[in-house]
Amino acid sequence: MSATRVKVGVMLPTFRDTPSDALSTAMEAERLTIDGVFAYDHLWPMGRPDRPALAPFPLLGAIAARTSALCLGTLVARVGVVPDETLVAEFTALWHLAPGRVIAGLGTGDHLSVNENRAYGLAFGPAEERRHAVGRCARLLLDAGLAVWVGGLATSTVEVAETTGAVANFWQAPPERVADQAVRSEVTWAGMARPEGGGGELNAGQLVDVARPLADAGASWVVFGWPVRLGDLASAAETLRTA
Repeated sequence: MSATRVKVGVMLPTFRDTPSDALSTAMEAERLTIDGVFAYDHLWPMGRPDRPALAPFPLLGAIAARTSALCLGTLVARVGVVPDETLVAEFTALWHLAPGRVIAGLGTGDHLSVNENRAYGLAFGPAEERRHAVGRCARLLLDAGLAVWVGGLATSTVEVAETTGAVANFWQAPPERVADQAVRSEVTWAGMARPEGGGGELNAGQLVDVARPLADAGASWVVFGWPVRLGDLASAAETLRTA
């Protein structure tokens, strides 16, 4: 049995030319009582500068106006893409559209995203400077009453979450790592899950098999990357709620 009622979310399909798929996914997620939807903050899909990516805040604002119960968040909004004050203001504006439903996922960025910054003439400062910016934004957002997740597995980044009182968010971490963190702070999990041997999406039972060990380890949220069949995700979420 899971120690706590884990919430279940899904990453939106944002690597598109138009928001239609993401909007329809969010509306269906609310209808199926999935707990939340999340958007990446990339200027292009990872490693694919030739492909489009939707900006998270306009998309989440549109979803906020169309829904009433769904949690909305970023995984993760990177410091340095806009000034810290602007990033905080974007989350605050979204909170006014969806009070109590916004999750401010923050991250430092890493070597995988540095080329996005460089392509648009954006600075990519030292890691310590970026962690300081994440901590500053986290404190401002927590003081404003928002839920804040800090994404990253590096010890120094996790310490930012712990010292600010934010939630630690682990991407693709094993249950053992989640359990280690759960004794120190609230922790959430996000990641990709695929059937063994290749493509396709997991069925409801397989989604439960991924999520249950993470919930038992102490994760308060499990967020699955796209693609995932929403009907199966909703069935898995119901199983986890009643386990």
